[in-house]
Amino acid sequence: MPKDVNTPSSATETTNPTDIGIFQRRESEARSYCRGIPDLFTSASGSIMRAADGREYIDFLAGCSSLNYGHNDPDMKAALIDHIAGDGIAHGLDLHTTTKADFLGAFERHILAPRGMDHRVMFTGPTGANAVEAAMKIARKSTGRTNVVAFTNGFHGVTMGALAATGNGYHRGGAGMETQGVTRVPFDGYAEGLDSAALLDQMLSDNSGGIDAPAAIMLETVQGEGGLNAASTEFVRAIAAIAKRHGALLILDDIQAGCGRTGRFFSFEDMGVMPDLVPMAKSVSGFGLPLAMVLVRPQHDVFGPAEHNGTFRGNTHAFVTARVAIEKFWSGKGFEVELSDKASLIEARLKDLAALVPGAQLKGRGLMRGVDVGSGELAGAICKRAFQNGLIIETSGNEDQVVKVLAPLTTPKDVLGRGFGILLDAARDVLATTQIAAE
Repeated sequence: MPKDVNTPSSATETTNPTDIGIFQRRESEARSYCRGIPDLFTSASGSIMRAADGREYIDFLAGCSSLNYGHNDPDMKAALIDHIAGDGIAHGLDLHTTTKADFLGAFERHILAPRGMDHRVMFTGPTGANAVEAAMKIARKSTGRTNVVAFTNGFHGVTMGALAATGNGYHRGGAGMETQGVTRVPFDGYAEGLDSAALLDQMLSDNSGGIDAPAAIMLETVQGEGGLNAASTEFVRAIAAIAKRHGALLILDDIQAGCGRTGRFFSFEDMGVMPDLVPMAKSVSGFGLPLAMVLVRPQHDVFGPAEHNGTFRGNTHAFVTARVAIEKFWSGKGFEVELSDKASLIEARLKDLAALVPGAQLKGRGLMRGVDVGSGELAGAICKRAFQNGLIIETSGNEDQVVKVLAPLTTPKDVLGRGFGILLDAARDVLATTQIAAE
């Protein structure tokens, strides 16, 4: 008699709490982080994640900077539980709700107004890529142009418009068709001795330069997935001036570098520039809940009703936790002082790591830092050994050659110290027991 299709197979009747076979059997091959971090996680708090077998890990990944305030912040958690227990709105499309009003009020008071920003807030679908898509569409509609200038090693998402602006060939290959509408130019420091901003200006100023007049110039001040390449203040200012001179909008993608990751709420706020559009996501909710938005200056707020829409534009539960995050961490200057101290600690420990590898280089800025060890194989081996010893950490870069630290911004200094101890020991072990060497 045929077995009932609803009857569990012997493979799924296991009582082993650490079994990950279901993922290998049923989850798509597109899964990624779990391949290098192959444990079964059950709970987390602060900067610590716990596996099903009881093992604890220090988290230096933080949901790829989606958990800047750590796992399950108690104040955000309490506010969310109260909202749900009180039958608060769970899903509101883009209706007016008290939770959205409270978030916008806090964001205006503590983030926009103190920085002299007149931007409006457009809620998009809940991913960073959707925010980028919206920003590119706004720029095109506002200017009547189609071309967008992006940069080498930039990463803006893997939906079609954002993917066109993404430099990584592996990800662009996943599109299955040609990506269009973007001209790519060298990022700051991409080629030794090349003034990338001057080159772009010259090409845009030359009728035979080969670059169509752009609707926007888009960049990350620190290229997270591209290898923690940090643009200088001079470069960002030059690009802002070029955009203005040539009638293009300036899009500063702060999806990974924002929400305090580089030491200030925005990665660009000490650079003396005012972007026209700012895509944001990841840690905007403060709690790991999906929430994305575009900050847009009023003169470029050109979309008609629902011209860029989505069923989940504006996550009501995320508004609850995002308000708490802003009021708790950004209503004064204390958190920024704390971030400055931790940034110095991280830099010092990463210098220790770099000293172990000939030719290694520090990368990034603030608390978005790492070390280019010259080889993806070496960086991967170090991260693998660190995971075996209780540290969750990943790589980035065009060849995955950068050991990348994205610890929660709230990580206590003693936990940071323990994490770096694990990382340094892992690097020493790998270097002592393998033939992998930096090129």
